[in-house]
Amino acid sequence: MKNDNPISPHIQVYNWHISSLVSISHRITGVLNYALLILVCFWVISLLLGEKNYEYFKIFSNSFIGKFFIIGFIWSYIFQILSEIRHWFWDMGYGFELKTTKITGTIVILGSFILTIILYIAKGILI
Repeated sequence: MKNDNPISPHIQVYNWHISSLVSISHRITGVLNYALLILVCFWVISLLLGEKNYEYFKIFSNSFIGKFFIIGFIWSYIFQILSEIRHWFWDMGYGFELKTTKITGTIVILGSFILTIILYIAKGILI
């Protein structure tokens, strides 16, 4: 018996929504944040091992790739925090309407970029 029906919605026929993007990004940044937390532990270890070892971290963090890495690290955590706040409201039973999910998803995405830029500018002002 031949079955021509699709087994599940295929990517070519599935309509992406802002909630889908935020959900997938939330999962990816969650995994990424665990990996980045390990690197923070190595940074702390370099502090404990002496000034010479810490110099390697300073050289890396002052390079273009290092700054890009640190900004990405900050964005990832901000995105995760904003997405968790969104989930917290969902746990309380609020925000399930389609219009509200679109608005909160947009707030999470744009807010994460805006807050990252604000933190980067504030770092330049404070230091």
